[in-house]
Amino acid sequence: NGMVERFNGRISEILATTHFDASRDLQETLYQYQKIYNYPVPQKNIGHITPIQALKDWHKKQPELFKKKIYDLSGLDSNTRRSTPWH
Repeated sequence: NGMVERFNGRISEILATTHFDASRDLQETLYQYQKIYNYPVPQKNIGHITPIQALKDWHKKQPELFKKKIYDLSGLDSNTRRSTPWH
């Protein structure tokens, strides 16, 4: 719960301090933040690994709990736009 609350708090801070000219700008900002949070930053509370690695490890142990394949979206410095996971 603490990780979710911290993530939500950071999203709330972004929303409170940033002006978005269009919903697409908001969507892209949230997607970029999600990638930064889930992929390159190890989290102390999950054993100093990234959230995506924790999810992959969990998938290996209990694959029956997952309906979708887990993707590692590497290449954060890429200028290629990807569709957001919620579309």
